[in-house]
Amino acid sequence: MAQTPEQRRRNAKFAKEQDARRGKSEAELKRRNKEVQKSPVSPLLLGVLAFVIFGGLVFEVFSRFFI
Repeated sequence: MAQTPEQRRRNAKFAKEQDARRGKSEAELKRRNKEVQKSPVSPLLLGVLAFVIFGGLVFEVFSRFFI
């Protein structure tokens, strides 16, 4: 069965990661993995969520005091 472009891309990424691991100890690999971790939530989504929560809170406080 022929590879799809997606499979080819993932295989190339895997091969590149394996090449980077060669000759390194487990301690070096673990330390590298800890430094590279990303947040599961994008900054844009986090900003939108904060705007909705805190914006609603500010609007509610404003409406209780002035209306």
